[in-house]
Amino acid sequence: MPIPPIVQHISPTELAARLAAGEPLTLVDVRERWEWDLARIEGAHLLPLSELASGSAELPSDTDIVVYCHHGVRSLAAAQFLVAQRVGTVSNLSGGIDRYAREVNPTIPRY
Repeated sequence: MPIPPIVQHISPTELAARLAAGEPLTLVDVRERWEWDLARIEGAHLLPLSELASGSAELPSDTDIVVYCHHGVRSLAAAQFLVAQRVGTVSNLSGGIDRYAREVNPTIPRY
């Protein structure tokens, strides 16, 4: 059985610090459209997990990519896929948007 690609993890506070510092990051939300409509991190791009294989070629290769979902499970699978497909840094947001809302931005609705 093949070993899944190693994925880096980023905490919500680390992500917030990097965004505040203006670091070039590509935020990819792999949740479904209805979840995106409820809550999202500003500046993120919606690319549902079900569309990742066909849409990943459109992601920029010159910035670090951070993927997130609701709690971090779907985004971990997405990050593993992206690491296996591309050169560059791909990180999974630990705890997803739910943890980000709790620790960084409480104005983001939780569901």
